Amino acid sequence: MQFEFKTESKRLMDLMIHSIYTNHEIFLRELISNASDAIDKAFIEGGRGNLLLPEAGEYKIRISSNKEDRTITIEDNGIGMTEAELIDNLGTIASSGSLNFKQNLTDEETAELIGQFGVGFYAGFMVANKVIVETKSRRDGNSSKWTSEGIEGYDIDVSDKSNPGTVVTLYLKENDDDYDYSELLNESQLKHLIEKYSNYIRYPIVLASGEEENTINSMVPLWRKNKSELSDSDYEEFYRQNHYGYGSPLATIHQSIEGVISFKSLMFVPEKAPLDYYAPEYEKGLSLYSSGVMIMDKCPELLADYFSFIQGVVDSEDISLNISREMLQQNRQLQVIAKRINDKIKEELLLMQINNRDKYNEFFDQFGRQLKFGIYSTFGMAKDIIQDLLVFHWSGSDKPITLKEYLGKMAPDQDKIYYANGDSREKINRLPQVKRMLERDYPVLFFYEDIDEFTIKTMHAFDSKEFVSVQSQDDLWLSDKEKESKEELNKTHIDILDQIKKALNNKVVSVVASDDLGEEPSCLTAKGEISIEMEKILKQAPEGHRLNAEKVLEVNVNHPAFNKLSSIEPDNKEDFEAVSRVLYQQARMLEGLEVEDPVQFTNDIWSLIKGE
Repeated sequence: MQFEFKTESKRLMDLMIHSIYTNHEIFLRELISNASDAIDKAFIEGGRGNLLLPEAGEYKIRISSNKEDRTITIEDNGIGMTEAELIDNLGTIASSGSLNFKQNLTDEETAELIGQFGVGFYAGFMVANKVIVETKSRRDGNSSKWTSEGIEGYDIDVSDKSNPGTVVTLYLKENDDDYDYSELLNESQLKHLIEKYSNYIRYPIVLASGEEENTINSMVPLWRKNKSELSDSDYEEFYRQNHYGYGSPLATIHQSIEGVISFKSLMFVPEKAPLDYYAPEYEKGLSLYSSGVMIMDKCPELLADYFSFIQGVVDSEDISLNISREMLQQNRQLQVIAKRINDKIKEELLLMQINNRDKYNEFFDQFGRQLKFGIYSTFGMAKDIIQDLLVFHWSGSDKPITLKEYLGKMAPDQDKIYYANGDSREKINRLPQVKRMLERDYPVLFFYEDIDEFTIKTMHAFDSKEFVSVQSQDDLWLSDKEKESKEELNKTHIDILDQIKKALNNKVVSVVASDDLGEEPSCLTAKGEISIEMEKILKQAPEGHRLNAEKVLEVNVNHPAFNKLSSIEPDNKEDFEAVSRVLYQQARMLEGLEVEDPVQFTNDIWSLIKGE
């Protein structure tokens, strides 16, 4: 008998094949999932005493191919379909026998049926120009045959199939410029697709080759087992098999959530960052499964960017198998799952920070930059989530500390968090600005990475304590009395300070006097939002994105170099300018800036030596 699809729409069939599914290899996943559903239904009906079923161990899904006939066959020994069910389930696009069956389950019957929208079967037409379904129902014992060549309709005839269950045979299309359909006939490719998409179907999937049959799938995914059943070696083996990293993971996060939205997840913190982790082509995301069937190898919506280093899987029966990447972005269930996952990741990282600081420091060495960038790139919106995870090097120890721990190290009269930039601990410790902080017993955070200052400027403060650079000209650490003393010092030397600024030809916005620089003759500080360290970083940006710090030259009035300036006769303009330039250039070098004119600098030094 010939039938037309009840949708009476050729366009709908085309939509199913070309819009909902954009990946040809998905067809096998869909048909295996349907076969799994059919066995689930048989198992449940048998539990009600309605059907005579095989022993539980005899359930299986059989896959085979025939290169000569260009066919792929998917066979199950599940519940099968009556003729009426064939018409309802396969004759009406977007009708779902699985969904109808699931809606009629009692509370005790918990089959996790995969297909719920009735469109998965039609994925077969992405690769086939003809599909034959032969089925024998366990309900009425009758056998039927369904045949279709696509959107025109289908035929239903009596079949001579003797065993209950369903056989789907796909007659593959001829190869074209877009796709090599013949590749699907290779056993190695079929094995790859089974392992990739259907490895955790609960029934054996056997790949037949002549008389030989080999079970391909693992059936029970690790994340569906109880933690008490698993050892560290089990997790490590799964970690290595899935190529999440070398060696052992730094941390394993095994989560099982039951509720309005249920899911299970198994995630890992890698020991080392992948070689391409900070490259633009790095692809973040967790593998997303629906009841053990993979929907997407990398689902980026599940992970916040600042947790993009996490590897692993998420499995939820509440996420439809038939969902596109575009639909996932707006999926409410996925958003709820992502929130729970990201909260759990933070919780586990904080536990590692508290219980195993050495391991946490290893983690932060690898991925701390990404956490810092998470605050900067979200314009501070992720600050409350990430700030407790940050650790920084500091003046009091070789071991990094958290911002909360820094607060516990502050001096009684200290009300700000001080930091300094530099390439290394040794260089930062030599900065006169750092030395004067340490003389006050004020601890200083040491920033070695280019992202550090951008991060804390985005944060602005931690626990109401403002971040302040010791290399700034704000003098926020000075008491009122100290500020008055400094003002008086500058008034005393105002003439020579103005001459130095003039000699430097406005390379600095001001020149100020200092008496707390120790052995250093001078140093540079900065006014405004752009620090000297930020200027160095921004100079590496494309043309048009370079900003310069407003530099202030601090001159040590207690240093011989200042005495030299003071003793130069007013008419000896050349020597005065030479000393001024040397003070400025050595201050630049102290800050890690390049000497602007090496030839001039060398000539200035030699002229001063000769003058002596």
